[in-house]
Amino acid sequence: MGANFQITSYDFVLPEAQIAQHPAVRRDESRLLSVDGQARVISHHNFSAIVDLINPEDVLIINDTKVFPARLKGKKDTGGQVELLLLQYPLLNSAPQKDCNGFRQHVSGVKGLVKSSKRPKPDGHLLFGCELEAVVEDIAADGSVRVTLMWNGDMDELLLKYGVMPLPPYIRRDGRQHAGNDVDRYQTVYARESGAIAAPTAGLHFTGDLLEAVKVKGAKVAAVTLHVGYGTFAPVRVTDIRDHKIHSEWVTISPEVSKLISDCRQNGGKVWSVGTTTTRALEFAADGNGGVNPISGPCDIYIYEGYRYKVVDTLITNFHLPKSSLLFMVCAFAGKELVLQAYQEALREGYRFYSYGDAMVLTRGLEGEG
Repeated sequence: MGANFQITSYDFVLPEAQIAQHPAVRRDESRLLSVDGQARVISHHNFSAIVDLINPEDVLIINDTKVFPARLKGKKDTGGQVELLLLQYPLLNSAPQKDCNGFRQHVSGVKGLVKSSKRPKPDGHLLFGCELEAVVEDIAADGSVRVTLMWNGDMDELLLKYGVMPLPPYIRRDGRQHAGNDVDRYQTVYARESGAIAAPTAGLHFTGDLLEAVKVKGAKVAAVTLHVGYGTFAPVRVTDIRDHKIHSEWVTISPEVSKLISDCRQNGGKVWSVGTTTTRALEFAADGNGGVNPISGPCDIYIYEGYRYKVVDTLITNFHLPKSSLLFMVCAFAGKELVLQAYQEALREGYRFYSYGDAMVLTRGLEGEG
């Protein structure tokens, strides 16, 4: 298939019944569709079989970012209900100040998305209990807002108190129903670094026992951090996918991980990437020799058809939305025709799609060769 950058060529019909509303009972009980990009063979497994596919000389790279309860429910100072989705974790701008009541008050400027019956105006106040408040500073053309957050106490405790997990809109919840289960299941078992507003969903399938089994087999497991932000799931609104602009997300790769991948290459092993976010991090930091450079900074790599992968040999990922930047990335990895064929087979076989759905594992195809 020749290159076709029209967004309509990445479309497919997904029955609503195949959008997973809940995770599998056990993380590793999900189904796994295997796509061999070289042999062009598709096969079916359970996710726990991933251990059998990994060789002792390989390295498995995970993303240890942690989702925080970024969706705050509160009221406007004018009385209406409001929801503020924080697009980044609030970092302190300065040392805490004392407010008029003598309490130590923290301040942070952050970007967010507001949902309310009437859009708040600049200088409007959004109230979340009596301990957390946001002042709208300005509203951008794309609808996002910049707010100044002010709070007393510990931010993590306030987010747990007034926030809910930022589930994607296609996962429907009745109020706070299932909120407790989502706090646990919309998080990987190895999440460590708080800062994501969406889960690196391929990692949701791993249990501690499964990761231990990978290590017992002899393969190495290591973590990078990419805080999943709005850029990962922002809708693509252009006709030609090359015109899409992707938001940057913060990435950290340590010197130890860089060396581990270099050693893996020298030993003839393969680099397994758990999820598209891990893959973006690794490809952004590629050193040109199959390894990665240590890095800590913004990552804005946008991968679509024609990109030559430099680091990742095998990709574990979930099934993505039609016409999404994540689908472009997967098609660039194993070949667009084969990936879309695999999606059609997954639909016929009743696989569950999106964040809480089943997984696929792909080996790099000719179109993704570096």
